[in-house]
Amino acid sequence: MVALIPFLLTALIYSLVAIDFWRSVKTSDPVSRRKLHSRVLAIGLLLHAGLLYNAMFTEGLNLSFDNALSAIAWLTVLIYWVNNLRYPLQSLQAFVLPPAAFFVLLQYGMHENHVLPYLGNPLFMAHLVIAILAYSLFTFAALHAGLMAFAERKLHQKSSLSRLPEFPPIIVMEKLLFRVIALGFFLLTLTLLSGALFSEQIFGQALKFNHKNLFAIISWLVYGGLLLGRQAYGWRGKTAIRWTLSGFVILLLAYAGTKFVLEILLNR
Repeated sequence: MVALIPFLLTALIYSLVAIDFWRSVKTSDPVSRRKLHSRVLAIGLLLHAGLLYNAMFTEGLNLSFDNALSAIAWLTVLIYWVNNLRYPLQSLQAFVLPPAAFFVLLQYGMHENHVLPYLGNPLFMAHLVIAILAYSLFTFAALHAGLMAFAERKLHQKSSLSRLPEFPPIIVMEKLLFRVIALGFFLLTLTLLSGALFSEQIFGQALKFNHKNLFAIISWLVYGGLLLGRQAYGWRGKTAIRWTLSGFVILLLAYAGTKFVLEILLNR
């Protein structure tokens, strides 16, 4: 029971910041509230990092389904926290923090073991780190695209059931979205290349045809097409949001979907 306390505390911090954000919308000084939330979130991130370290690195590298989701959630919150220091993105808390709180509790509840082999291989470790960073950036991009959809809806509707604060200008939000997607696309490209090199090194086959690789390549094409469309045709608004969310769903099927089927359903 004692082991549950830090998980509950971390999830509680994430949840309380999100709840306080909704309660304080348009009722208090947004600047001071933003600073307070930033400080509290920093504590939550430190606690979450400690939980991840204990769960993942006690015996080799345990990258089970629950640990992987929790690590991606932590990185997504970290990316949000860093960007919120520069841009007023506190509305994104409603999208980022509740899932992060859930994945922290899931990590404690499932407590699966899936120790990875090849930890002494530098190429494999580089592939793993780059892949997790890429997934986290695209998770942030998908959540940010959801926030943009709310912002655009607010612009075209005089009244809305969603009590969200004033958003940054859409042009600013779009620039941030495409910066994140461009960096994520670069890292996803490195992920595919390092994965192919590692597969060639270990199995003598650069690209194994399976669901994971197929969905990853399709997602890479979707994001590449979005960046090309932005550059050549000036894609923005709803078009950018649809492509961003479509690419994320496909990428989710590539990693989380495959990992869920193998570890949870097939127990491999």
